[in-house]
Amino acid sequence: MIGRMEIDYRWRGAASDDELVALTLSHGGNPEPGWWDRVRPHSLGWVTGRAGGGALIGFANVAWDGGDHAFLLDPKVDPAHQRGGIGTELVRRAAAGATDAGCTWLHVDFEPHLRGFYFDACGFRPTDAGLIALS
Repeated sequence: MIGRMEIDYRWRGAASDDELVALTLSHGGNPEPGWWDRVRPHSLGWVTGRAGGGALIGFANVAWDGGDHAFLLDPKVDPAHQRGGIGTELVRRAAAGATDAGCTWLHVDFEPHLRGFYFDACGFRPTDAGLIALS
């Protein structure tokens, strides 16, 4: 429960492409209709967070390499519900789902302004990494 609102979190919970487009738009993202329908079959799992009325207010996707490494992608919380622990709980449950699937590492990339969330609230630690821009 966050404040007085109860959130229903689900590992591999139902989520439609339309819901994810709306959630992405809610925080100023640039959704691509059809994205979730293409990505879902390749995901290890995902976490949904729904408000009492059933509205999707949080989401996090987990991709993997088929072995030890899982990758946290696309975490989102509706702005009206941010800063109440929903994002942290989505990440915690994503990590638990990856652990249950036999993964030993959960990777995440993020923009610098999100360091406090990922390092302080979620328990990630800094590592060396590399990146090649392909476009």
